[in-house]
Amino acid sequence: MRVGHLPHLVCPRCKGTLSLFSRQDEPSDEIQTGILQCTACKKEYPIIDHIPRFVPLSNYSNSFGFEWLTHAKTQYDSYTHTNISGERFFQETQWERDLRGQMLLEAGSGSGRFTEIAASTGATVVSFDMSTAVGANYASNGTRPNVLIIQADLFHLPLRENYFDKVFCIGVLQHTPDVEDAFFTLTGYVKPKGKLCIDIYRKYKGILHLFQTRYLIRPLVAGMSPEHLYQLCKKYINAMWQIASIIHKIPRIGSRINWILLIPDYRDRFPLSEEILREWAILDIFDILSPVYDSPQYRETVEKWFLRANLVDIQVKYGYNGIEGRGEKQERVFERSGGLGEEETPRSEFESESSA
Repeated sequence: MRVGHLPHLVCPRCKGTLSLFSRQDEPSDEIQTGILQCTACKKEYPIIDHIPRFVPLSNYSNSFGFEWLTHAKTQYDSYTHTNISGERFFQETQWERDLRGQMLLEAGSGSGRFTEIAASTGATVVSFDMSTAVGANYASNGTRPNVLIIQADLFHLPLRENYFDKVFCIGVLQHTPDVEDAFFTLTGYVKPKGKLCIDIYRKYKGILHLFQTRYLIRPLVAGMSPEHLYQLCKKYINAMWQIASIIHKIPRIGSRINWILLIPDYRDRFPLSEEILREWAILDIFDILSPVYDSPQYRETVEKWFLRANLVDIQVKYGYNGIEGRGEKQERVFERSGGLGEEETPRSEFESESSA
């Protein structure tokens, strides 16, 4: 981190001011190793390898740390020579490409594929992840003067509430212990008139849920170390790759069959080389099977969250990751507990919108 980024941080325990208690002698504004101390409760937080750490290095997100340190560049546009990440970021958020002077919060950075895109807007980007994936993100984006990377828990963030012009959370909410609470926690960091963008896995109804093979296989691999599970995933994809290529040629349903067989198939979706397609498949099958938490949601549920948070200009629809949602924060926020109140009745477009 940089000394100039310190005002963006507060104590996650009491929201007190943090001061730089100690640091190694370094000639620049960069802090590689040091300690942050709360001036109120005196709690201390280490800075390790340039990154302030507000959680233990080992936690329930260990598999994600392993995943993104192993695939630090796999999904970066600069690696794939495509605009896949950039296109997804701007299509999901619907934000301008020039955000200079604004504060952005990225919740759950992974290796930083979207950190890179967000930073390109010129905004100051505070990016956090609970896992050691922050190391991969720092290696790619940490030296940018407008990027602050921290390791922190979404439910206990070392950040000021009502502080950020824009908050985004892509590919993360479903992997938190309490998805609804995670959503409402994030809304607290959006300043009035600020914007929120999230996505989350879609929950299917009826017989369609049976085609979600991941939920049948995951109990069989639960408890495996990330290293062991990753090697199994890699061997499986390598063994099935040629068969998957043949299955893919079946008109209309080939790609869907591969996904049911837990072979992530992006051949018709993204212009990737055969080598990178296989790399994405290995990454994705591990990502599918390894999380401790995975809680997909119905679109109607996500719509109600946005309404109860008193967001306006709401758009909730099926998209890249299943369901994506956007909204703008008003001055007053409704309570998250209980059902929809009289003032929170869903707008008519939600009532008439098809769920297909």
